[in-house]
Amino acid sequence: MSRESSRRIPRISVLRSRERTVADWNGISVAPGEQKNIELAIGASYSGQTVTIPIHVRRGLREGPTIFISAAVHGDEINGTGTIRQLITDPRLKLLKGNLILVPVVNMLGFQQHSRYLPDRRDLNRSFPGSAKGSLASRLARLVLDEIIERSDFGIDLHTAAVRRTNFPNLRADLQDPQVKRLAALFGCEVTVNDKGPAGCLRRTACEAGCPTLILEAGEVWKVESMVIAYALRGIFNVLAHLGMIAGTWQEPPYRAIVKETTWIRSESAGFLHFHAAPGALVTKGSPIATVNGLVGGTGEPIDAPETGLVLGMTTLPVTAPGEPVCLIGRVARGRKALEQFIHNLPRNSLQQQIREHLATSIMVVDPRQK
Repeated sequence: MSRESSRRIPRISVLRSRERTVADWNGISVAPGEQKNIELAIGASYSGQTVTIPIHVRRGLREGPTIFISAAVHGDEINGTGTIRQLITDPRLKLLKGNLILVPVVNMLGFQQHSRYLPDRRDLNRSFPGSAKGSLASRLARLVLDEIIERSDFGIDLHTAAVRRTNFPNLRADLQDPQVKRLAALFGCEVTVNDKGPAGCLRRTACEAGCPTLILEAGEVWKVESMVIAYALRGIFNVLAHLGMIAGTWQEPPYRAIVKETTWIRSESAGFLHFHAAPGALVTKGSPIATVNGLVGGTGEPIDAPETGLVLGMTTLPVTAPGEPVCLIGRVARGRKALEQFIHNLPRNSLQQQIREHLATSIMVVDPRQK
């Protein structure tokens, strides 16, 4: 990393030493310089068989921070699972110092059923901090808090959009927390939504427990998208390189935008959707976002942007009805004109343009002048 890059990014520090370390996992020891796969028991099936989640633990030879990277807290959001699997085998991941706790699937019971939820229909990401004597979701949340979060100094949680939607990559982070703000700066995502997260979610509970954590939202459920993986890995390697945990250089994003408010734009009519903006686009107030057309033709009903902002999420359903969400707009805090120029002038081969084009393949984007 260059000195210039180091000056641009605030330094990040470990706030406190964790009482629980990565050295011992119920009798399985991981020594400095080692890597081991751990099976963490989370409960039992109806047949009495033990249900576990696999964890990959990697330690550097020298002391340093411990970072957990988790995915599939919602069991159908597996872009993060693909990211962590690729990270484990990536030749760049030669840990010089510190420790990594890699959890490809947190919600194993939901993952096995291709479901967002646990078998008890509860949302694990609304169940933290949980209780060892509570419901299935509550017990799993407590186990994750005790065995993963409490061992870590920082966390990165990987998510996707909900079913029938796609998300342009964006961080969700509480920028009022100085350590979370620094972690977000290190990750180097173009768009960050500033919020604490809902009550009971993993990242909010982790931050309250003294483990600054953020999430990356990107792509769709039930998919492992190569461009989403490339984007997530860039951010993860940015963090590890800046902290000196691996060799490498920190990659500056072409622009940064802070979003303080988001709004779902809903349809007022029923029909077939033609979008006029792709994920990641900057739309201006009054510009057309989509047109709702009849199945056999006729004059389309336009959906215009109620404000200027970035397109963070979109439905992937080609049809809509009154009241259904169509597009998620993030209001940019400042620098809209400069941001528009940055986005307009991005090279075609840049990661940002490639992921925009990739995500747009899930929807139909047409020129608003097209009849």
